Amino acid sequence: MLEAVEIRASYGRIPVLNGVSFAVAPGEAVGILGHNGMGKTTLLKTLMGYLPLDAGRIRFDGANIGDEPTHRRARRGLAYVPQGREIFPFLTVAENLRMGAPSERDLDEVLGDFPALAPLLGRQGGALSGGQQQILAIARCMAMRPKCILLDEPTEGIQPSIVSEIADLLARLRQARGLTLVIVEQRLEFIAGLADRALVMQKGAIVTEIPAAGLSDRAAVEKIVGIGA
Repeated sequence: MLEAVEIRASYGRIPVLNGVSFAVAPGEAVGILGHNGMGKTTLLKTLMGYLPLDAGRIRFDGANIGDEPTHRRARRGLAYVPQGREIFPFLTVAENLRMGAPSERDLDEVLGDFPALAPLLGRQGGALSGGQQQILAIARCMAMRPKCILLDEPTEGIQPSIVSEIADLLARLRQARGLTLVIVEQRLEFIAGLADRALVMQKGAIVTEIPAAGLSDRAAVEKIVGIGA
């Protein structure tokens, strides 16, 4: 479904990705772990086309997309939920969703998957709680009928009860829609509950892989990655 081959990217003269290679199968959920500053967000932005490739190849659903602009990648079914959610705070929930939903039928389908948003349609996005905003960001993304979603820190700043709700939501959508997920995350229990495996990044490169069974061994993962719940 998604493959990166020796990709390199930088901010100006500062290299950030140093030859990242990995592949994600259709319907798979893969976590990406690592300290802050190791290149995780840069990786997602490069996959989505917000940052240009300096070298390497990106393939998605059988096509080379490394030189394509972001909107073409989105039309192919690659979607991105950024860190901090980045909803439109002065637009209502309904207006935010219509940014992704091309028709009322698509909007109705999204609300079927996200019934908690139905009573909030007239509320401004900025008036929602952090958890509600994250759910709105995922719903807006799903309105475009993606095949693969890149999620950057989906639990950042969200209370534990809503974290569990988001995990259940993603697991349900993955099963119902056959979604492929790539999740950058710091909460080990969140990744352990969703991912088939996790990749560990250090200094702009993937240095090891942790299988699903290993993700439940918190002490071992923390020793490898250096992060906690």
